Formats: sequence, structure tokens, C-alpha cells
Amino acid sequence: MEHNDRKLFVLDTNVLLHEPLAIYSFKEHDVIIPMTVLEELDNIKDRKHDISRDARVAIRALEDILGGKTSPEQILNGVSLPTREGHLDASGRLSIFPDHQIDFTAGDLPGDNNDNRIINTALHLQKLHDPRQVVLVTKDINMRLKAKGAGIERVEDYRTDQLIDDIRFLAKGFYQFEGDFWGNVDKVSTDRVGGKTVHQVNIEEVGNEPFYKNQYLIDEATEFCGKVASRTDSHLNIIDYGRDRLEHLQAWGIKPKNIYQGMALNALLDPDIDLVILTGPAGCGKTLIAMAAALELVVEQKQYEKVIVTRNTPEIAESIGFLPGTEEEKMAPWLAAITDTLEVLHKNDVNPTGSMNYIMEKANVQFKSINFMRGRSIQNSVVILDECQNLTASQIKTMITRMGEGTKLVCCGNLSQIDSTYLTAVTSGLTYIVERFKDFEGSANIYLNGVVRSRLAEFAEEHL
Repeated sequence: MEHNDRKLFVLDTNVLLHEPLAIYSFKEHDVIIPMTVLEELDNIKDRKHDISRDARVAIRALEDILGGKTSPEQILNGVSLPTREGHLDASGRLSIFPDHQIDFTAGDLPGDNNDNRIINTALHLQKLHDPRQVVLVTKDINMRLKAKGAGIERVEDYRTDQLIDDIRFLAKGFYQFEGDFWGNVDKVSTDRVGGKTVHQVNIEEVGNEPFYKNQYLIDEATEFCGKVASRTDSHLNIIDYGRDRLEHLQAWGIKPKNIYQGMALNALLDPDIDLVILTGPAGCGKTLIAMAAALELVVEQKQYEKVIVTRNTPEIAESIGFLPGTEEEKMAPWLAAITDTLEVLHKNDVNPTGSMNYIMEKANVQFKSINFMRGRSIQNSVVILDECQNLTASQIKTMITRMGEGTKLVCCGNLSQIDSTYLTAVTSGLTYIVERFKDFEGSANIYLNGVVRSRLAEFAEEHL
């Protein structure tokens, strides 16, 4: 590539697996793909994992640019990125670097693994193109440390698709005012709309925060609890519920144990909310109240026809064919949390097992693998997507776009229990939908603060 002021980004394999079209994300700067990265993509593309699809998409994107009549010399020198919808600012060049042809110097890392070969490539390019700025981009934390130690001046994480930099800033779905909420409000106009008490207050008097529809509001000093019905540039319309009312809601015999569960149950039972996102620590009651609300909506209120429960299976079990039985029986080990919840809901019955079987048949509870949800259109159902902190943004999108008319989707997850090798709390699909859907009028997001499972679980969550 020509020597100029544009930066030169060297991409690691995990960047293309995380975002297959990452080559378009560097605007006017140039991108280099080491040959080792292509070899790794080739090894991954035929595996029976979701990540294989991302590898194939990345390979096809590279072929679209570098294939055809492009000569080897052009590929080595760099090919201009074509105009692509959604990436109109990408005007740099793309090239493949033949790192297998380079004899690295004694000062480089041992070339016995692919990470070292990619780091050595970046070091070689840094020397070759000096004073041009060469940046190694990788999502591997240890590789970033090794690269810094090896002498690469600029090493970065791929953050183009990150919506937040720190998980502490993730929207919680509610806003807690210090002291008394009404103590700061001088003017309020109250009306009855559809049987609900709605207050209109001046936004400046309540703090001028970035309030959004279906966000809950509580305070520290009183029993105030409301939900944002709408907002304008100057005013906020708040539906007044009160803590006592939300804490005495009931679904399938379950009552909230705190105001956070009360807000979550209110959202779950609201027919105008199509997507409910429940986050929080282990033992805060996410799955229990989601299942209780689903049974209440299907069996008692008859608003929906069935309950579909699904979750991402661990990589070792993504192909569930080796387990005996039907699809639902194969999924049973991964959905034990749901059956445990059903046992809790019916533990006081005369015949708990009989009650569970009867309710599962009456509510038409179905266990499905997320791997078989593509192409479906789910109508008139309550869909519970459990453990979705392990899903990527594209997997979450696949699930949400399956939801048809009259379907409510409940996403549950704990961002401190991510099992995926390729995800962190800030790149998880759960974080992605919390931020993307917080302004959507048909969704609500609740962070269930506090562990209610047991005092042992609560102590472990706080101190381990």
C-alpha cells in the first residue's frame, strides 16, 4: 500500500468472527488481513457451530472484493473497498499479507502458533511502513498484552459495534430518585386515562434525565412508583401505580418479593408490551416470574395459545442429536431451570408431578432448541428466551425477527455468567438489545436488583 497518512489496521481472526464485515468499519484507513487469518477462517468454516456461519460470511466478503480478475500484485498492494450500503464512509484499501513468506528476525516472537505469527506480521509492517501508524486489532485480551510486550505501538480492541464502554452504564429500566419524588415537583396536572392515574410533570423539575417510554420511576423516601407513559421536550407523563400495588400483583400464585420483581411482573402482564428484558444476578427471580406470568397469560387469561421455552445450548451440545428422544427430551438437560421453576410453582399440590404434566399440556409448554428457530414464524405465543447473555447480537436478532403477530418475547439473562469464549458483558447480545430497545414503545427492561433465592445465594453473589 502507498505510504501516506492513513492508518494501517491489521485484523486478527476473532475480529472477523465477531463482525464478519469488519473490513468496512475503518473509514478512510487501510486494512490488512494476514494469510494466517485466512487459514484460521478456513479451519473454522466447516465446524458445526454458529461461529462457522460468521467465518463463511467473512470469507465471502473478502472474495467479493479480492476475487474475480484481481491479480496477485493488486491483492498484495491493496484493492479499494467498493461502496456498500450502510458503510458509505469506507474508502480505504484491503490487502492480504503473505506472512508465510517472511523470515522473521530473531527479535520477533517464536512463530510456533498463529497468534505469534499475526503479532510478528504487525511488527514487520510497523518497521516496513514507519512512520506510518500500524494498528493491530484483536478481541483477544492476552494477545493485546503480548503484542504490547513485543513492541507494537498501537494495539486496540474492536469496539465499532459496542454501544457502551462500561457495563455499569447499561440501562436498568428504572430510575430511582433521591429522597421524595414529589418534594421536587411544584406543578403537576393529573388525569384519569383508561382507568389509570396519569400525572404530567415538568421534566426540568425531575432532573431532565433521558427518560424513555415504559421506564419505571421510584424514589427512596416514599411509596411512589410510576411508569413513563410518554415524554415531550418539556413534560413527562407518568402512570402512577404505587409500590404497594405492584408488590401485591399476582401471577400463577406468585407474588413479588420486592419492588423490582413487582415492576417486572407489571411489564410481563401488560398486553401492550411485546418484549420484556429481565436482567440481574443469579437468584433474583428472572425465570420464576417469567414462567409464572407466562402460565397466567396462557391458562388463566387466555391471551396466548402456548408457551415456548428456548435457550442457547453450550458449544459441546449445539448438535443435540446424540441425546436420546424427541427434540423436547433432548433439550430437557439444558432447560432444567424451567422444570425446576414448574416444580416450585406446584410444590404444594397434592400430586406435584401430575400437576406439572397437566399444566404443561394445558399451557402447551414446548421446549425448543434455538438452533432450529431460523425460518419459523411464531404466532400467539409467549416465548421465553433464557440465558441469553450467551447469544451474539445476530443470534438475538434472529430470534426477535421470528416473533409474529400476537407474540410476547421474554429475554432473561445474567451478564456476569457469560460462558461464550467470544463474548464479554459489553459485547453480549443481551447488552445489545437492552440499549437498542430502551426507546422502543413496545418493550420494557427491568434489572432485578437483589437475590431472593436464599441467604446463601445472596451472600455468594455479594462476596464471591
